[in-house]
Amino acid sequence: MGHRKAKRTADSDAPVIHGAGDLPTVTVASYNLETRDKQGFIGDRANKSAFRDALEAWRMRIRKGGDDPLGEVATDTLSKKEIDALLKDEETEAATLVRAAVDDFAAELADVLMRYLKEEAWKGTERIAIGGGFKDSRTGMMAIARAQLLLKAEGVKVQLMPIAHHPDEAGLIGAVHLIPSWMLKGHDAILAVDIGGTNIRAGVVKLNLDDAKDFGKAKVWKSELWRHADDEPKRTATIEYLVRMLETLIGKAKKAKLALAPVIGIGCPGIIASDGSIARGGQNLPGGNWESTHFNLPEALRKAIPEIDDQPTFVIMHNDAVVQGLSEVPRMADTKAWAAVTIGTGLGNVSFVNKKD
Repeated sequence: MGHRKAKRTADSDAPVIHGAGDLPTVTVASYNLETRDKQGFIGDRANKSAFRDALEAWRMRIRKGGDDPLGEVATDTLSKKEIDALLKDEETEAATLVRAAVDDFAAELADVLMRYLKEEAWKGTERIAIGGGFKDSRTGMMAIARAQLLLKAEGVKVQLMPIAHHPDEAGLIGAVHLIPSWMLKGHDAILAVDIGGTNIRAGVVKLNLDDAKDFGKAKVWKSELWRHADDEPKRTATIEYLVRMLETLIGKAKKAKLALAPVIGIGCPGIIASDGSIARGGQNLPGGNWESTHFNLPEALRKAIPEIDDQPTFVIMHNDAVVQGLSEVPRMADTKAWAAVTIGTGLGNVSFVNKKD
């Protein structure tokens, strides 16, 4: 394949800024709000473990007056599918127990959202997209619907919307909205990475710009998943494994004659500094101190993969909740201000203002 030079423009000579507030179609008004109360970060009251805490609390109270409808099984060992299955027989005590936990969790979620909506950066928010693994369940969807009713009952005029894409894909698809348009011209797809406290997912996202100029038809073409929590790798080994995942995807794209843009978009927990270092919030990442001033993930990937399709590699990184929220940009085009929360290990949060055309 012959060497193709990217067309140089004033924009293309500008430095890559990580964790940017100014993105191609939106302004990031805030992310990773660290609002606290006497118990700590308020977001922890509505993360995925908070639902299980509510379920366990109900089970402990029930045992005071009789048999636990879930028997001896530990709450922490129940999968999302097993909890959802309990709802099928609606008249049973087990289903009623799960609904009681849903109601408690939804009340906490609604309260947390009302607190965020009082923040200056969230004022004027018309819609809140809700993502993360918890929403990918019947239980999660019930909790979102219940929280919506509670907000309406408090006179809060904001619409809750589950993120349209599967949680595994939203964190990859959102990366296309990090990328300046000049980097994408003449290309079919980009590489994207979603780094979490349990998993790392890397994928090829097809842009499908002929079908929708706003990336509304962008799709994950191929992806690789590594559950690093099972392996407990050191930081260096984590990066080496991620590089191998990306190289495998580059090989698949080349074999399929898919023109990859020379860019890798990354979503990563924490406050992302403009140079690509993690200022804080990376404590759940695998194998060492990701917040070290001596470590820079975008730079490490750029050195390991210096070129993609014979062009110099760019790496652009932002907070993972920001990237997952960005997957909703096409559906939020008719709003001015909107936000997203991701229900996972923590409660990721971000607020956006759409740019005028």
